[in-house]
Amino acid sequence: MLSKEASLAVVPPAPSQTLAQRAPDLLVWGAVIVLLMISFGPVEINRLPMLFSNSENMRSFGKEFLSPDFTHWRLYVAQMWLTVQIALWGTGLAVILAIPFGLACARNISPPWIQQPMRMLMNLLRSVPDLVIGTLFIVAVGLGPFAGVMALALNTGGVLAKLFSEAVEAIDKGPVEGVRATGATHLQEVVWGVIPQVAPLWTSYALYRFESNARSATVLGLIGAGGIGQLLFDALNGFNYAQVSAIAVVIVVAVSLIDFLSQAMRSRLL
Repeated sequence: MLSKEASLAVVPPAPSQTLAQRAPDLLVWGAVIVLLMISFGPVEINRLPMLFSNSENMRSFGKEFLSPDFTHWRLYVAQMWLTVQIALWGTGLAVILAIPFGLACARNISPPWIQQPMRMLMNLLRSVPDLVIGTLFIVAVGLGPFAGVMALALNTGGVLAKLFSEAVEAIDKGPVEGVRATGATHLQEVVWGVIPQVAPLWTSYALYRFESNARSATVLGLIGAGGIGQLLFDALNGFNYAQVSAIAVVIVVAVSLIDFLSQAMRSRLL
């Protein structure tokens, strides 16, 4: 048995970093703090005290939301179901789009002459807001849910393609090399060596985006892309806050149910 002094002497000292090693972290966090200070004025953080000085206005406005009007609850539920269907189709088409594009964007799968243009295209799809894409399709096909579906499909396709490609880049090379050793083609390597590894993670990403799209589809309704968003927009314009409150309750319940089901499915996959 070692004495207490001897056992303490065996314990190595706590790891430490030199100033040169810590410099990159200090620069990053210093830059973040500087950016926050620079943006203090432009984003009007100085108006924060008004939340308390004008609290009476907020209370009077909030009273309207404490008495939701569920007279037309069947209409609200039907439009919320339409919104969920828009999100479902938008996410489904996005997954179909993201699988080949995500593989094309992966550095360990595609050559640079394919990878770089595809990454730029996916950046473009992610950068354009849903409302802009939705407006473009409304001009092309008219008002209705189809424009919302296509807007979600393109934007979500760009997001999922990035996530899918990052999952592919993090795979274990062993199974791929094992498939290659059998004389398989490059496509067979992807099908039997890559897809089985990333399929659970891809499914988790798709479920998460479906949750997000259920909320985004609500916003798309504001521009006439179908769903409960149009009812919400009309109630807000008419200052009918009792209906706004009822619609908000329906949206919260629906999104919460989707989130619960999505978590249950993800827990079985990961």
